[in-house]
Amino acid sequence: MSAALPQSPNAPAGAAAPGLPLAAGTPGAPTAPQAFDVPRSHPRVAGAPRLTAAQGELLREITVLDEYGEQRAIHIPAERPLTVFIDKRELVTLMTLGASPELLVLGYLLNQRLVTNVAEVESITVDWEVGAAAVKTHGGIADLAEKTARRVVTTGCGQGTVFGDAMSQLGGVRLPSAASARIRQSTLHALLEQMRQRNSIHRKAGSVHGCALFQGNHGPQGHRTAVPAPPGGSTATWGGPALPCELLMFVEDVGRHNAIDTIAGWMGLHGVAGGDKTFYTTGRLTSEMVMKAAQMGVPIIVSRNGVTAMGHGLAEQLGMTLFGRAANRHFLCYTGFERFDSEPEPQRAAVRVVAG
Repeated sequence: MSAALPQSPNAPAGAAAPGLPLAAGTPGAPTAPQAFDVPRSHPRVAGAPRLTAAQGELLREITVLDEYGEQRAIHIPAERPLTVFIDKRELVTLMTLGASPELLVLGYLLNQRLVTNVAEVESITVDWEVGAAAVKTHGGIADLAEKTARRVVTTGCGQGTVFGDAMSQLGGVRLPSAASARIRQSTLHALLEQMRQRNSIHRKAGSVHGCALFQGNHGPQGHRTAVPAPPGGSTATWGGPALPCELLMFVEDVGRHNAIDTIAGWMGLHGVAGGDKTFYTTGRLTSEMVMKAAQMGVPIIVSRNGVTAMGHGLAEQLGMTLFGRAANRHFLCYTGFERFDSEPEPQRAAVRVVAG
């Protein structure tokens, strides 16, 4: 199916990445929650596509009636459809919050293996007036109809789709060894503490998922060198020497798949490798979430939610480490124990209850 799309003027090639707010704590930074946050800038790769910087409301105020019969105003996320066209051919409609739609589209193309390099894309133009994203490639996508013919309906919020060709390419995924990509328990604690403190859309309105990419300490087992926290990071001070945990990117969307795709788009745009990173999500770790993280080259995943049997099996097959039920200082390591430097918490003394 082909369709023409009204075009919005492209942003200049040197324009800032879409949706890039001021880092929290800087002068003039907004106090409202941000659905897209990159604490420090990163250069774009050579041949990066031109991207617009489409903006839309993230929250909408409505009036509700509560259980006490009182009317009050609350905020809810502003979900909207975004239909993606590749070289004027309609591909898919994504339901999104719209925090950074250009990166969402770019990451979707990468995670679906419709493009293998961002340099294949000339531009991505998002126009919210028509609810569409126009992707223009340099030379077209070979066998696009064949690549998108087989669809697997996933457990994505709403109804997710993974093209069968993307799933068949997992055999080529190569992640770094456990000796070179690992995480300490104190670093995991620092990551969780950063996420707990975030002024997020979810905290204000609920109904969204959050995903983040962290640069932590992934040195060889036994590495105990104390280092200061990098800009935008926090320092873990418990369980041994201080260790850094730097937040590289955070994004929220109505679906966890949109959020991870947006991170994939940001990584591709800036040439950020995944081998020494940790991926965090508020969503459950199903097979397709594990698959996307693996395609991004990230060997360690942390979720506030649980893990499904297929997600668990796929992670074991690929040699990935999965943490689930992770919040505050609590977590479960489901797979990949060999990448984890445990620093066990002291056992709490049993509480003896004496009847009066």
